[in-house]
Amino acid sequence: MKLKLTTYYHADEVPPLPSENTFHSTALFRIYEATPGYRPFLVVASDEGHPVGKLLAVVRRGGRSRIPNLLHRCEVFGTGDYFNEDSNSSQEEIFEQLLKRVTDEALPESFMIEFRDISHPLFSYGAFCRNNYFPVSWLRVYNSLHSVSQVEERFSSSRIRQVKRGLKNGATVSEAHTAEEIEAFTSMLHANYSLKIRRHFPDRHFFKQLLMTAGAEGESRIFVVKYHGRIIGGSVCIYSGTTAYLWFSGGLRKSYALQYPGVLSVWKAMSDAKARGYEHFEFMDVGLPFQRHGYRDFVLRFGGKQVSTRRWFRFRWSWLNHLLQRCFD
Repeated sequence: MKLKLTTYYHADEVPPLPSENTFHSTALFRIYEATPGYRPFLVVASDEGHPVGKLLAVVRRGGRSRIPNLLHRCEVFGTGDYFNEDSNSSQEEIFEQLLKRVTDEALPESFMIEFRDISHPLFSYGAFCRNNYFPVSWLRVYNSLHSVSQVEERFSSSRIRQVKRGLKNGATVSEAHTAEEIEAFTSMLHANYSLKIRRHFPDRHFFKQLLMTAGAEGESRIFVVKYHGRIIGGSVCIYSGTTAYLWFSGGLRKSYALQYPGVLSVWKAMSDAKARGYEHFEFMDVGLPFQRHGYRDFVLRFGGKQVSTRRWFRFRWSWLNHLLQRCFD
């Protein structure tokens, strides 16, 4: 069935909509919109005047590349938010129409579109292929919080010792509440990501807006590790449904080895999620399955499980997509 699709380029224009998925919420739309270098847009599908699904995408500048900042890429987390069970269309039918609109919107100014953090690897496999996307195998790491009384039950013995030593050696962990804490946290984490993880890192305005917008609504929290008043580590969690997602984390592990700031930042995020009743805790961006990844090795010692998933990609050039589709088929 043909649905009515409406594209919104500003969060203030979005009408009140149900929200089951934080990654496609108006709150996250506002955060993206306030972040320099980000251009978000939201596509809403309606069936006979009733909204049935939405998909939030963001186009961002490729400022970390050695190639000049003409390289832009579009990023989407998951496969959307669906909220009308009375619709005549299935979720996959709705998604395919949303997917086509997002592709048409993003390709003119993006060299690549990426759909990441797909919960169900086979969801809309045909829709992606029909729109010239190709899949790449990826990994997810998550902890089940509902089946343990304390998060430490599945930690490795060395990880438990590190948590205890870090606290004994003077480190403290708390939730960030002030702009000054966010400024110090982002400066520390930016240097850590630049040297270690080497992936895109948002402007500091992203984290300030995360604190003010989603944080005020309980959809995110930022934790900081301090030693003698200085922030030496921290983590960022975003919450959706029954799952807490660790979006960013890091610490000055060489300068403050005895305080274990990276370990404490993850431990605090997990403990807080457990205390607030979340059933699962997922580590985002843990890498390719056929490549060693230091961050994945690090988080697995918190007792998580690895599961296979896919990321879907499409480049601007059709010939390249067709070639890669055959390579990854």
